[in-house]
Amino acid sequence: MNGNEVLRVVDALHRDKNIDKEIVFDGIESAILSAARKHFGEDFELEVSVDREHGEPTIKCNGQDLDPDELGDILGRVSAQTAKQVMIQKIREAERDSVFDEFEEQKGELVGGTIVRFEGGAAIVSIGKVEAVLPRSEQIPGESYRTNERVRAIVLEVRKAGSRVKVILSRKHPELVLRLFESEIPEVSERIIEVRSLAREAGYRSKVAVSCIDNKIDPVGACVGVRGARIRTIVDELAGERVDIVRWNDSLQVLVPNSMQPAEVEDVILCPMLGRVIVLVRDDQLSLAIGKRGQNVRLASKLVGWDIEVMTQNELDEQLEKSVMAFSQVPGVEAELAENLVSQGFFSFYDLSVIEPDELAELGGLTTEQCDAVVDYADVEAEKAEKEEEKRKSEDAKLRAIEREQQAAAAAAPPQPVEEATETAEDTPPEADATADADAVAAEVGDEAASADNAEVKGTPAGEEPVALDEPVALDEPVALEKSGEGEAADTDDTAEASGEELAESAPAESES
Repeated sequence: MNGNEVLRVVDALHRDKNIDKEIVFDGIESAILSAARKHFGEDFELEVSVDREHGEPTIKCNGQDLDPDELGDILGRVSAQTAKQVMIQKIREAERDSVFDEFEEQKGELVGGTIVRFEGGAAIVSIGKVEAVLPRSEQIPGESYRTNERVRAIVLEVRKAGSRVKVILSRKHPELVLRLFESEIPEVSERIIEVRSLAREAGYRSKVAVSCIDNKIDPVGACVGVRGARIRTIVDELAGERVDIVRWNDSLQVLVPNSMQPAEVEDVILCPMLGRVIVLVRDDQLSLAIGKRGQNVRLASKLVGWDIEVMTQNELDEQLEKSVMAFSQVPGVEAELAENLVSQGFFSFYDLSVIEPDELAELGGLTTEQCDAVVDYADVEAEKAEKEEEKRKSEDAKLRAIEREQQAAAAAAPPQPVEEATETAEDTPPEADATADADAVAAEVGDEAASADNAEVKGTPAGEEPVALDEPVALDEPVALEKSGEGEAADTDDTAEASGEELAESAPAESES
């Protein structure tokens, strides 16, 4: 191993593996030292150095330089394998450290890669020199991936794992939204528009507060883009996640209503001692202000950095009255002090238990002993209220469990057989009654029709009252004659004509009378 070979190896490793030359020289020195110890043993004090300009190695044994022949023997074929293994190990460690430093600088930055395979619920993403891991816990809920699909994520964590570097990616971190804003909106990347605050619940909703150093530029409109083109690109990258962009303001009286959008806020009450903000809304805006499962108010609280409590005016009045009555029962707390505490946002004994004694003394002019007594009393009452709340939740859970068991038992129970009902006059179904009524009506109609036919035969128009006859015998004769024969048919016709003549003669007589 001469100097030129050493310099050539150092340059190649520095260029191909991006390893610092000093690290390569240190590796070569360690390899030569290992070979020398194997040659001389552990009893000798050895020092190895490599000239950085010419690449010539030198070895000192007990403070004296070795002659070229002995040096060549050490660097010969017998110790070459050991030196090679040591160099390979050093080079791998140096390469790992180089990759670690590279991705450590990219921590929190946006990177793109291709999904190469899946290991359990985690996706393995190729991002160049390494294969990064996108764990299931850092994926957007409801999002699915396919092999060879391009994804963008932020570098969440970088750590060494043996001879490799393990890079953890995340698509769930709020920093991803910020990096997407920087990549898709030039004003944000140029720092003309600044993202002042950000709150996110991955897969559902994000709130971003922006401001601009130029008063001529609308930060919200610039982030949305023409017809929503810019924000649509970000939403598509986030798998349809909703992104609310609000205007930042240093005043909480303005920032809080902006953060509560799309709900309309009537008033904002600040409680600085507790870091709480009471937001008053109308009854029809209450559900919109709270959001689905409290999502809107929760994100707004994260955005402004204060605890936000949404109430209507009636709820606030009831809470104030209830809190004043409760605090008035505390020994040493007068009505005026109770009102002062409630005006500062102290609504429960838990709130009162965390107050600083000096603040309580300032509000009510109490002594240190009185303040301690009030805080102790509030601690006890807060514990009681907490136990009662836990008991109530436990009872509710038991009731829900019982209901679920009953529903499961009802669903698992076999169907009951249907008994055949005996047909009796009393158990006749309504359909049978309706059928019988219909038959009776039909029979009655048939009788009326028959009567009408008889009336026409007798010479009485249908629908009129039949005329009473003095001699009904003639009307009964056709019935008897029908059974006779063809010879009696003429008599029947004569009888019918005679009966008609009698009716015609009797009708004028009745009219005259």
